[in-house]
Amino acid sequence: MDFGFAVPTRGPLAAPEDICRIASHGESLGYAHVYVNDHVVVPGDIASRYPYTQAGDWPGAPIGEAMEVLALLSYLAHATTTARLLTSVMVVPYRNPMVTAKMLSTIDVLSHGRVTVGCGVGWMREEFEAIGTPPFEARGRVVDEYLSIFKELWTQDTPAYDGEFSQFSNVSFLPKPVQKPHPPLWIGGESPAALRRAARLGDAWYPVGNNPRHPLDTVEAYAAGAARMKTALDAEGRDGSDFTLAFITNMFVAPGDGKAQDGGRMIFTGSDDNIRSDIQALSDLGVKHLMVNLQTGSMDETLDNMSRFASDIMPAGGN
Repeated sequence: MDFGFAVPTRGPLAAPEDICRIASHGESLGYAHVYVNDHVVVPGDIASRYPYTQAGDWPGAPIGEAMEVLALLSYLAHATTTARLLTSVMVVPYRNPMVTAKMLSTIDVLSHGRVTVGCGVGWMREEFEAIGTPPFEARGRVVDEYLSIFKELWTQDTPAYDGEFSQFSNVSFLPKPVQKPHPPLWIGGESPAALRRAARLGDAWYPVGNNPRHPLDTVEAYAAGAARMKTALDAEGRDGSDFTLAFITNMFVAPGDGKAQDGGRMIFTGSDDNIRSDIQALSDLGVKHLMVNLQTGSMDETLDNMSRFASDIMPAGGN
């Protein structure tokens, strides 16, 4: 198993020099991925339910700030040398698919083939409407179409597409990505639709553990989710040899008393031995990539968290 860390897109540590310091520190400690999340605007009034808290409130709402994910990924291509550059996750319907495919291809060239595209359908209707995307209700179909467009543009010499939301032909799309056949597509989400999308279009399943409607908040719950993912792959006729499992968690953060929905201990809470045991259990279930959010509002605390995790916890993953 390998590991990744987040860099801030907002808040007191989102200055360029701080982002570079965090990224360089992570690389020096042996983290394999650096990841960036995605919002374009923050509406003043948000009625949409955030999927990853019990109450449905989004913790980022009061801040009103967000760096653009692909611009920041391009910056990180220069600020790093070895870490893979992960969108975690890019809300696919927010951007024109041809422009997005070109930006990702360009970043892959600039980084010598280090891009991984974490993909999501999004949840905030108000942000969709502010940006002027296709209808919020159609976002699942939009993602399926846009991912197919990415692959068409990245792999075909004379790409063409005639879809519900985008049509093109008679174009040259260069440069192609360095990675062949294309940068990996990690499909986020925990719902049955997300698993079907991952099986149909993805190179990895990339869920979050703390979705109250689809909890993966214990090892047992994750094992059941991985079994559902395997069933979805079987339905698509895929044997899993070209597919991997990834996972993302907020370290040192647990709602309430750290209890999972079934009353047991929430995954990645408790002692270091508990967390090492969780990592080993996920590794045994086939998880190859674990992303951990170790940020606080303090640079010293963030760097210390990254160092402690690297020295005390990461060895449990076998790297």
